[in-house]
Amino acid sequence: MKFTGTDNYISTEDLSMAVNASAALERPLLIKGEPGTGKTMLAEEVAKSLKMPLIEWHIKSTTKAKQGLYEYDAVTRLRDSQLGDERVKDISNYIEKGKLWEAFSAKERVVLLVDEIDKADIEFPNDLLQELDRMEFYVYETKETIKAVNRPIVIITSNNEKELPDAFLRRCFFHYINFPDRETMQQIVSVHHPKIKKKLVKDALDIFFDVRKVPGLKKKPSTSELIDWLKLLMADDIPDEILKDRDPSKAIPPLYGALIKNEQDVQLLERLAFMARREAANNPQQ
Repeated sequence: MKFTGTDNYISTEDLSMAVNASAALERPLLIKGEPGTGKTMLAEEVAKSLKMPLIEWHIKSTTKAKQGLYEYDAVTRLRDSQLGDERVKDISNYIEKGKLWEAFSAKERVVLLVDEIDKADIEFPNDLLQELDRMEFYVYETKETIKAVNRPIVIITSNNEKELPDAFLRRCFFHYINFPDRETMQQIVSVHHPKIKKKLVKDALDIFFDVRKVPGLKKKPSTSELIDWLKLLMADDIPDEILKDRDPSKAIPPLYGALIKNEQDVQLLERLAFMARREAANNPQQ
């Protein structure tokens, strides 16, 4: 069974090929792209499409690689031994399985999402090399080796905030999700808002892509933010002409808080609008 996208996820031909190639090669799929381009959602939809369970491991700046394997709670075991608890006789009572252990021990093949790996420190990817290569790891406390019953489909996402080690990259099948062009974006909008007016979509996309083109913008609005913005426009029943014929003295579009997420970008857009109004005033014949 091959992945070609779903009713909820528009997959380009290149992206579908990358997913299927990584599954055939049994290598982790490393997906890079700017935030909001659907990297996390891809894993969810791949799991649905292939009818596989999804195991999610969301990485934080403090996450260590070993947490994905297991964690041994020595403190609780020591306390229980002092209290005479019978559980201390079995050390496995104090081992908490990590997401990789869950994926390796699953009775059926699963999709394993390692989300935002670039949030962790630089050594994090290197610490998982053997586990990803051989699909096994050793538990020192119980002296057992955990091997994957069924090799999972591993999807690793990165917001491209930092470089990943070469040794790690060599073990992955890589794909970069380019920001959707206008045609693809219209398809994505249709999936999320099938009953939306075509004119509203056209005018909203005009504004959206114009904002993204502004030089010096600290954070460009993402696909997910466009979807949220359109949802607000529909909920507020904004008249079509407000987007097309909006007041030029106002620098930013209505309900801009769904698109613009920091004050520096708001101020930048206001300055650009002021400069445009001043230039128009100085050249009325144009």
